[in-house]
Order: sequence, then structure tokens, then C-alpha cells
Amino acid sequence: MSHAISPLAPKTFATLPPLAGVRFATTAAGIKYQGRTDVLLLALDEGTEVAGVFTRSKCPSAPVDWCRVNLAQGKARALLVNSGNANAFTGRKGRETVELSAAAVARTLGVPAETVFLASTGVIGEPLDPAKFAAVLDETATRLAPAPWLDAARAIMTTDTFPKVATRRVDFGGVPVTINGFCKGAGMIAPDMGTMLAFVFTDAPIAAPLLQDLIGQGAAGSFNSVTVDSDTSTSDTLILFATGKAAASRATALDDPRLPAFRAALEDMLQELARFVARDGEGARKFVEVQVTGAVDDASAKRIALSIANSPLVKTAVAGEDANWGRVVMAVGKAGEPADRDRLSIWFGDVRVAKDGERDPDYSEAAASAVMKQSDIVVRADIGLGAGKARVWTCDLTKEYIAINGDYRS
Repeated sequence: MSHAISPLAPKTFATLPPLAGVRFATTAAGIKYQGRTDVLLLALDEGTEVAGVFTRSKCPSAPVDWCRVNLAQGKARALLVNSGNANAFTGRKGRETVELSAAAVARTLGVPAETVFLASTGVIGEPLDPAKFAAVLDETATRLAPAPWLDAARAIMTTDTFPKVATRRVDFGGVPVTINGFCKGAGMIAPDMGTMLAFVFTDAPIAAPLLQDLIGQGAAGSFNSVTVDSDTSTSDTLILFATGKAAASRATALDDPRLPAFRAALEDMLQELARFVARDGEGARKFVEVQVTGAVDDASAKRIALSIANSPLVKTAVAGEDANWGRVVMAVGKAGEPADRDRLSIWFGDVRVAKDGERDPDYSEAAASAVMKQSDIVVRADIGLGAGKARVWTCDLTKEYIAINGDYRS
């Protein structure tokens, strides 16, 4: 399946530097796609620690189950990712596939199978043949190298129209450390932890329990704040790997003075990746930031923001460049959160369209319509009840979304 690159795609892609302790290679295994890479094999040096968060879907994929079990020991030596098949809702065959593919990686790299992490993305319900991996792993392992990261991001794409990569450099107690990340996601995006697949790597020496705190907090304001279509994937996976190669002194406590700067850089990078997901939403032509202020608390604001961002009526109004603020009123009202109709105010961009429960007395249809013609749009609702606030990213809903998903399996 091939689609034109999203008009919201970045004009250039970040160049991710080599990261000590990480080597990878990609290959075409013919899992679903012909003529493109669909498998990523990534090797991690001994001593690499790991943390992750996964979908809260009650129908998780076999790789998600595998990773959850292995995460407990906090060590990682390899990552195997494929696109084209999610290995979800595949029963006993799916469980066998993860066991056999992890064993194949373990043999190829000479590492314990329980340190191999797996992720799959693509069609749900189709058996995934483990022989596809066995046939390519040995040759792929001969090409393991510290670059180029853009190849890794491309290999895990499904309906994505562009690879999603980001990097940060941060001072870690006088030692420069790197954070590299890449992700994929364009449809079935309403994460209940992270996006469909996202992988982050750092050479900072941080113990696994601290990594778990970092990635859990980081997901909240990034991948858990993005939605394309309100549908939570069976495969949502966000994993953070730390090779520890940049410094000898390992962070083992949350009050380590080196962590705040690292946390800020990590969260900033995760937010950049999450915005890329919204910008690549299937069929998207508009990038939308929904801001909610004045809610009773932040959690309430988040639920209201998601109600607005997930509303098909709001999203189609954005697609049609229609300043239909009545649909925002609807989305606030149906959210099930404390709200007062007569205190509600709404903005499109800098244009206030509603104030204190009615149309703004200075409302200008021309000004509001001009905002809606932009490719990046901010929709803000002030609830008027408290100090709670939240921010969520989404996109419009177009005919192309239906076209993409109407023939996804055929």
C-alpha cells in the first residue's frame, strides 16, 4: 500500500548520531510488502537496561505479552521488529511465533532469549510465519552497524507516509549523553500508554527502575496525548533502552541530580515524535492542537481535550475548514466532566468565537474562517471552573482516511 507523503510531514529529517552500544540492520523478508524493508534487527551491548509501557487493550498482541514478561528482569540484548503483520489475535500460533523468532535471534547474536524484545505491526488476525525471520536473520546480522537510523524508522512503517525520528543531546553531570528515538503510527491511534511502536535509546547509565519511571511519565504528555481516530491498538509498545556507555557512574535513585535535565530532554523528544504521529494521521491535511484550560483539574481537562480531539464532527469540520464551534460545545458537553455551559469560552487560533456560554459579541466569521484555512490549527476551550489544563494533538478526518482503511487488508 503506497500513499503520498503527508503535506504535514517535516521538510527535513533529523540526523541521529551513532549511539555507543547499539547496532542495527534492516532487511526485506516479504512478510506483507514487496520491494521494501519490513524487518529491523537491533543488537545491544551487554549491560543494556530496559523499561517500557504497553497497550492497555484487553486484546494485546503476542509480542506485547512476550515483552511484558521479559521486562521484569530489566536487561536487553536485542530488538526484533517487523511491519506488515501485527501477530495479534493469532492464538497459539502467535505465541509459538514469538518464542521461535526470539530463539532465532538468540542463536544468531549469542544472547539469552529472555533478553530479546519483539514488536510487530500491521494486519491483525493473520498468522505470522516465524520462518520469515529465520530465513533472513543470519545475513542481516552480518550488516549490523551504528547507522543510518532513518533506515530503522522506515523498516517499521505500515501506512505511515514518512519515517519519524528525533534526537537530543543533554548534559548528564558533566558528561554529554545522547537520546535517539524513532516511532511509527498513522492509524489506529488513541494510545493508552504509547503509540503503536516507539523505541528510544540512550547511552546514559540509568538503572531499569528509574528508566521505568522516566518512560511512564514521558508517555503521559506525549504518546498518551495524541489521537488520530480514537482506536487503541493491540500492539502499542514504547520501550526505552539505556546502554550506559557514556559514563561509569550509574544513576540508581530518582533524586540523582543528573536526572532532571535528562528527563526534560527525553520528554521533549517524545513530544516531538508524538506530534509526528498526528501529522502523519491517515489522510490528514490539518494538524490540530486542542488546548483545554479552566477545568476542575488536569485529569478532567485531559478527558475533555480527548473528547474534542476524538470527535468525528469536530475533525470533519476542521477538514472542511468550517469554523463550527458548536461542535466543540458538543464535545465538551458529552465528555462527562464538570462543565458549566454559561462559563464556557472557545477559540480557534487567536480568534475567540464563543464567550460565557454564547457567541462572542465581537465574533468575525471571516477571521475564524481564515484560521481554519491554515495547516496548523489550535482549538482552545476554557471551561471556567478551575486551574486544570491539558493539551492533546490530533488531525482532521478526511475521505482519504476512509479509502486507506476500507481496503487495508485487500
